Amino acid sequence: MTRVELRTVDELMDLLHACRGAWDTPDRSGDPVDLHDHALQTAALLRRSRPSDKELQLAGLVHDIGHRLRPGDDAGHADTAADAVRPLLGQRVARLVRLHVPAKRYLAMSDPARGLSPQSALTLEVQGGPMTPAEAAAFARDPLAEDAVTLRQADDAGKVVGLDAGVLEDWRPVAEMIAERVRHNSLEQAHFTDFTPSLRS
Repeated sequence: MTRVELRTVDELMDLLHACRGAWDTPDRSGDPVDLHDHALQTAALLRRSRPSDKELQLAGLVHDIGHRLRPGDDAGHADTAADAVRPLLGQRVARLVRLHVPAKRYLAMSDPARGLSPQSALTLEVQGGPMTPAEAAAFARDPLAEDAVTLRQADDAGKVVGLDAGVLEDWRPVAEMIAERVRHNSLEQAHFTDFTPSLRS
């Protein structure tokens, strides 16, 4: 199966706009809002709780695009989304996107009384079910674990029908800022790699 990789902010925004009227399940039996509204609500909740963390907010915006790229792939949608955004938005955003499913499994083990939407409860099983204590301990040691749990909590809350969470184009400048930072860091790394051999000669 061909892996999708987004290379420009325009490609990303086009994909997010295409999430309007697209759902987490092809037959619309899943969550009550479409992927477009869910993305906006999740990102808005993260902007409220973590106003300075633009990468976390953007991870919330893009975390479920895997459902649009490969409809019906509940088990793999986080990996699909992470692979798609990594070239454009960098490693941290991609890892947060990838971790939003393990964070769900972690919370299902550590806080079993915490409610999930009916669709999230259903897909939890195909995603591996609640973590074992050993898995949870390993997850908790991940430097991004706390951020991933914050993303997951916003993900679970961002499913309110009719809630106005702003417009998608408001996020374009954030995506452009992150993408430019990633591009700049890549150029710096490439320059350092090219320069290093001359230091050894």
